[in-house]
Amino acid sequence: MEANQFLSVPEIFYGEGALGESQDKLGEMGEKALIVTDHVMEEQGYLEKTEKALEESGVDYAVYKDINTEPKDIHVENGAEIYQDKDCDFLLALGGGSPIDTMKAIGAVLSNPGHIRDYEGLGVIDNDTPPLVAIPTTAGTGSEVTQFTIIHDTRDDVKMLIGDAKLMPDAAVVDPTFTLTVPEEITAATGIDALTHAVEAYTSKNHQPLADNFALSSIERIADNLRKACEDGDDMEARSEMMLGAMEAGMAFNNSSVTIVHGMSRPIGACFHIPHGLSNAVLLEECMKFAVDGAPERFADVAEAMGVNTDDLSVEEAAEKGVEAIGDLCDDIGIPCLCEQGVCEEDFQEKKDKMAKDALDSGSPDNTMKVPDKEDLKEIYDRII
Repeated sequence: MEANQFLSVPEIFYGEGALGESQDKLGEMGEKALIVTDHVMEEQGYLEKTEKALEESGVDYAVYKDINTEPKDIHVENGAEIYQDKDCDFLLALGGGSPIDTMKAIGAVLSNPGHIRDYEGLGVIDNDTPPLVAIPTTAGTGSEVTQFTIIHDTRDDVKMLIGDAKLMPDAAVVDPTFTLTVPEEITAATGIDALTHAVEAYTSKNHQPLADNFALSSIERIADNLRKACEDGDDMEARSEMMLGAMEAGMAFNNSSVTIVHGMSRPIGACFHIPHGLSNAVLLEECMKFAVDGAPERFADVAEAMGVNTDDLSVEEAAEKGVEAIGDLCDDIGIPCLCEQGVCEEDFQEKKDKMAKDALDSGSPDNTMKVPDKEDLKEIYDRII
């Protein structure tokens, strides 16, 4: 076995009541937190719950709650200014992937000079961020346990991928009770986002044994529980399993990387402002149909994790059944097509060439075992519109 490095968040509190269990740790993080969140968290009472936990830990706080579904560089700049004006000494994100990604980027610019776009790419952040705590409220991005953040550069109108071990949270608080109010359509989209992370991690050129274990476990949890969580949002067991599955998927791709789906989804998000999870979900099946020939044995493993009986199938047949099972899951939970999300086919075709170029430039498609070229990506874009 070749030597591998596996990066992980130092402390993870998970399960019902995890926020309460984390209070001693919160008290160790600093004296004043900047809570990075959104208005939905305030409306649903989760912000107040988090504030109370900080108060009981003896921690003061300020709140920045203007994050939306697409974190932009301006959000990062505003958050850094508030952090400094309020004399905060650590950051806490409460919400889905957007607040968590924004928190990481704020941390980067607080400790390093320049604009957040100066740190696009991998491993280019010099200085440590202030302490970071992530409290996810969706079972999707896994950002609470990863080194990555995606920020929209409003000057160049692209979604920047920024990755560095210095961006990994110092603690993650993964409490499924925070997901009970997530609507069905968001449960579906974020769940497929998590599945995408797991499948891409397992079928990436950069796969490694520890990450493989987390990826397959994640796929199995999601296949067994996503339909249930969509059908009954109060199903605590399904919600708990989805939170674990999303976290496992994050731990997997944090170490094995993502591939073609993420490379193609970021340009869709930048051009049409489609939420990241939805753009991944729309692409997943078609991208896997392309990729399956490059890693049939691994896709056969995916099929088994998805619950497919592969006993009498060849490796190639099992791999194809795995891709079909992914498509069936997307269909069952009602993932909307791009047209249903307001994307005009004419506009999409006009931007297709640029999107394919941006996807290749991101580097993610190169991690696919069957490496696509620009024309391959354009053909896949044609099939999803």
